[in-house]
Amino acid sequence: MTSLDELQLSRYDGSTARSVASRLIEVYADVYADRAGNPFFSVSRFAERLENHLAAPGFALVTGELDSDLVGYAYGASLRAGTLWWQGLSERVPPEVLRETGSRTFALNEIMVRAPWRRRGFAYRLHAELLADRHESRATLLVEQGNQPARAAYRKWGWRRLGHLQPFSDAPVYESMLLDLPLAPA
Repeated sequence: MTSLDELQLSRYDGSTARSVASRLIEVYADVYADRAGNPFFSVSRFAERLENHLAAPGFALVTGELDSDLVGYAYGASLRAGTLWWQGLSERVPPEVLRETGSRTFALNEIMVRAPWRRRGFAYRLHAELLADRHESRATLLVEQGNQPARAAYRKWGWRRLGHLQPFSDAPVYESMLLDLPLAPA
């Protein structure tokens, strides 16, 4: 069994991440193969989202490899002032919770690990590395309501539920979560 210490981590910003974009798309296609027929989860739709994410201010990507196999990755970016990120939140929350300055919140857009390497701590390692040196005071993410393993992991890692959010009309309704930064050492 492969050890967590063997995971080779690499960091990228928006411009350097373009060099590995095709590999990110391959992992996405593998992880979401069972949902490829759903337009929201299609590879082409992900490629469009990825392109937009790469151009976002404060973009950061962490990849994890074992023997040159891309096991998984995590990436996100700072939320801009005036962002539409919170549009579609179904619960009422105080307006100051949703106020963005461009440097307040880091949005963890994607975290995924290929099936053979799940439940071994790799996702947390990618997550922790990505969030370790962020200057924002908090992070946010969206997790599918039916993804119980991911929801349980996020709660264990310190994330708390904010409400439900549907980011696009053809997207599922997600659970919106927040995490205070800096991330406590594991």
